[in-house]
Amino acid sequence: MSLESSQLNELHWLMEMLHNIDVGLVVLDREYKIQIFNGFMENHSGLLPREVKGQCLFELFKEIPQDWFVRKADSVFLLKNKAFTIWEQRPYLFKFDSYRPVTGSADFMYQNTTFLPLLSATGEVSHLCLIVYDVTDNAMYKQSLEQVSPESLT
Repeated sequence: MSLESSQLNELHWLMEMLHNIDVGLVVLDREYKIQIFNGFMENHSGLLPREVKGQCLFELFKEIPQDWFVRKADSVFLLKNKAFTIWEQRPYLFKFDSYRPVTGSADFMYQNTTFLPLLSATGEVSHLCLIVYDVTDNAMYKQSLEQVSPESLT
């Protein structure tokens, strides 16, 4: 197998992993247009990657507060550093239904999110990668513990 063929195989496997990993991956350009939208995002939003490519994040997902998001993203673009959101501060970034309607009691998917800067070949941050983690089980567990804590019994 040639080096070029081997590299193409590795790229194919990498793309398969990114598409099928059990976290959401969304890559945005500086105008907040979606460039990559993986299988997790497709499964939970009902939108196909080809439908969202090139679309503005805020037009597709109106639940995302644009001013807040842009401030958060601007710090990532400027400082070339990660940023985070946790469900205790903001229950979700994307309002997805809880996909465990029978066994779960959540009305929506609680999420933690990582904002990653993606550098171009010139070292500038050209894109932003959002990693969306489903933390619904943890959130529901913590909330149930808080409901039965000694303070709540008084």
